[in-house]
Amino acid sequence: MAWAGAWPRPPSVILISAIGGRIIPAFTRNWLVKRGATALPPANPGLVDKLALASLHSGLLAWAFLANTGGAGGMAAGGLLLAASALNLARLARWRGWTTLAEPLLTILHVGYLWVVAGAALLGGTLLTSAVPPAAAIHALTAGSIGTMILAVMSRASLGHTGRALTADRVTVWVYLMVNGAALSRIVASIMGGLSLGLLALSAVLWIAAFALFAGRYTPYWCRPRVAG
Repeated sequence: MAWAGAWPRPPSVILISAIGGRIIPAFTRNWLVKRGATALPPANPGLVDKLALASLHSGLLAWAFLANTGGAGGMAAGGLLLAASALNLARLARWRGWTTLAEPLLTILHVGYLWVVAGAALLGGTLLTSAVPPAAAIHALTAGSIGTMILAVMSRASLGHTGRALTADRVTVWVYLMVNGAALSRIVASIMGGLSLGLLALSAVLWIAAFALFAGRYTPYWCRPRVAG
């Protein structure tokens, strides 16, 4: 049964979907308002948000319990996860992430949520066809979504709570690129199977480098007094 090994992942992704749905459109909206934009993310959740969350949460829980059972239950869970992926993509589009490309500190939040969309689609695919390896879906949700969101939120919180400007410098951008490169390399390695040793090594190096570089960049901020003003 998949429950024991799978259980830690659904709650983490559920938390990202719930909290992300609050902070990503809010931060994006505030940033766009300051720049005089008129096309803004919705201020309040709508029907799309409710359907996206309901399908994703129920699909993840169904996967945790039914992944190894096969039959109609597994097929239904797979279909539900594909629907959840489509609905969450529609939800993400409403937040207008493409308008934030000038500020990577914001863009990375949208990228982190996009990994939820990709992970849900891959996870649904694992239940419907043997062509999608389960490891690809797991790494999209963990290394991709969870890893990206951890660094995205920590960098933003570190800047904000130490009184610094909410903008990503070049070092932070490299952190974002490396954690996403690590996730992508790991997913491709899962798909390639026995030809993947080089990509596995690349993924490990990028993952370690991303968190090491983050620590090196932000530890001085944490150890110094808050910037006045």
